[in-house]
Amino acid sequence: MSEETEVAVAAALEPHEPLAGEIAARERVRGEAAGLNHHQTVRALEAALAEAGDLASADASVRAAVAEWQRITDLLFDHGGPYAPETDAYVQGQLTAREHHRG
Repeated sequence: MSEETEVAVAAALEPHEPLAGEIAARERVRGEAAGLNHHQTVRALEAALAEAGDLASADASVRAAVAEWQRITDLLFDHGGPYAPETDAYVQGQLTAREHHRG
């Protein structure tokens, strides 16, 4: 991954109030990643990067999708098993925070 791509992915991971498109992109990636192992998410990340092209100028939802593939790939690096959103502490924390924010 180029330095420019790493910067764009890091920016997408920075805490901020996500737009609806970013939330939808992350949820789509989580659904696609469910049941995949590390090697499979690496391939999915590579495909997302190739499809995105210039990530620095890509739409926020594209950057969010790539960032989510990166986060899940990193999570599975030493995990050994398949990805499951219901056991992903980051996802569960987001859901809890959104619920508290709404309530």
